[in-house]
Amino acid sequence: MTRRPSRTALTIVAIVVVLAGAIFFAGYQLLKKTEPFAFGEGCTIDVPGGTLDLDLEQSQIASTIAAVAARRKLPKRALEIAYITAIQESKLTNISFGDRDSVGIFQQRPSQGWGTVKQIMDPVYSTRRFFAALEKVDGYLDMSLHDAAQAVQRSADGGAYADHRRDAEILATAFRGDQPRAVHCWYPPKETPPPPQQAAAAKEFTRARGASREDWLKATWFVTHAPVYGLREVVLDGYVWAAATGHDGWKTVEQG
Repeated sequence: MTRRPSRTALTIVAIVVVLAGAIFFAGYQLLKKTEPFAFGEGCTIDVPGGTLDLDLEQSQIASTIAAVAARRKLPKRALEIAYITAIQESKLTNISFGDRDSVGIFQQRPSQGWGTVKQIMDPVYSTRRFFAALEKVDGYLDMSLHDAAQAVQRSADGGAYADHRRDAEILATAFRGDQPRAVHCWYPPKETPPPPQQAAAAKEFTRARGASREDWLKATWFVTHAPVYGLREVVLDGYVWAAATGHDGWKTVEQG
């Protein structure tokens, strides 16, 4: 004969279930509040053509490549060529090793005249050298992206660059500033304040107003480099990105 559970036992089970649910809900709410930092650091790139998730270093390098291209007044296609190359060669990371003596984001070789190891490991220097070589390729704007990249890199397998065309288009649209509010990042806050010069430069930009492509390029650069500058927010054209809620992306100033 099977004994039926007593009313007291059922009551205890019910209480345990309710308590467990309450604890789960409280934990979930706490996780939501700490979400930007619970998952470390990173960036999301979101444009009509697609979405990419990058780590902070990759995003900083992507924004640096875009800034160098803008400084040289290069077209979007040149930027896409640089991106497919950097993705294939280093996955947009500044690595100190590679095939033979290759180093850096474009895996340039000191023995082939690209510069010293120290120079090539500077993303700004290596990007300048890449674009300088690209501009010497006759008709590169009329080539396919991968053929143009291969003309600069002279890789053993130039066809591999073609695999990254879509990602390069997404990155170029976002980091060039074509798509406003396309990049947002999150990271654990630092306890130490930034150097005074960096803090002043960052604060100056937060007062900027406007909605030009160049403005959004600068805003994106500051968002990706916010940990370096100790930047807590970027304000542009009625929108704000805040480090404390970076995972949630850009909000209107009223929402922020």
